[in-house]
Amino acid sequence: MKAAYINQTGSADVIQFGDLEDPVAGPGQVLIRNHAVSVNPIDTYVRSGIVAFDLPEPYLLGCDAAGTVESVGDGVDSFSPGDRVWCTNQGLLGRQGTFAERIAVGAEWCFHLPDKVDFQTAAANALVGVTAHLGLFRCAAVEPGEVILVIGGTGGVGAMVVQMAKAAGATVITTAGSDEKCARASELGADHVINYQDESIVEATKKIAPKGVNVFWETRRMPNFDEAVDMLAPRGRMIVMAGRDSRPEFPVGPFYVKECSLHGFVMFKATSLEMRRCAEEMNRWMAGGKLVANIAHTLPLSDAAQAHRIQEAENVGGKIVLTVE
Repeated sequence: MKAAYINQTGSADVIQFGDLEDPVAGPGQVLIRNHAVSVNPIDTYVRSGIVAFDLPEPYLLGCDAAGTVESVGDGVDSFSPGDRVWCTNQGLLGRQGTFAERIAVGAEWCFHLPDKVDFQTAAANALVGVTAHLGLFRCAAVEPGEVILVIGGTGGVGAMVVQMAKAAGATVITTAGSDEKCARASELGADHVINYQDESIVEATKKIAPKGVNVFWETRRMPNFDEAVDMLAPRGRMIVMAGRDSRPEFPVGPFYVKECSLHGFVMFKATSLEMRRCAEEMNRWMAGGKLVANIAHTLPLSDAAQAHRIQEAENVGGKIVLTVE
């Protein structure tokens, strides 16, 4: 089979595209014939060695995939050959990745794909959708009628947060850095979009939500907690899922006087059961048109190295999907 893989960490130049032996579905596994995979920032961190895992050699890149079941291993009764499926949380914690024509994946990480949803949408929404769902509902426990501010509403995770928060009945404020991205954020369902090139996020947010926001979702690697706590409503919740090297100052007094809470998480530490709960609701929303993919680039799997370069070099404003012929 054709695959995109590495034998050592480094720049995107270490990515190879070539033939590897076809995998076989072992006990508890599903063999998937991939039709689409997607690129996430974590893929570039693992490839570069910034995030260090014990990697098999050769190591398949990628966390997300969508395709068709070819066979199942012993003990698998929830999937059958021909089923349309999607998966995520691969390529992490010692697991092989997804950038190949065929992958063998633990059945617990696989989810049925509704007939109405295409493979590229499923692959694009997988990791970022699960991340958004975990943060909004497990961590922030967002409620109908609440106000949420998400930084970067056209990014991979941000676009999912905007749509899911709207589906949950929240009022959504988001930010973007160009008129084009502001228009896209509105298309995704944001009630208010702040162009941070033209106005202060803090001042604009206070005009929109003078009592503060109930949930503040930070996507930047250098959070400003003084500004965040200033914008939060009493008992507001802040979500942090980026900035591993950041060491910002923290306004302890205003934070606890407002009875705020701070929630940090990484999706790949969620259990398979937690992810399945996310996937079931995502499937309903995708099939119903409430959760659309925000795809910025579509390339063939053979261009995996170029896809990584784009992910690292640009403010992508959406997902990069690789098609598998």
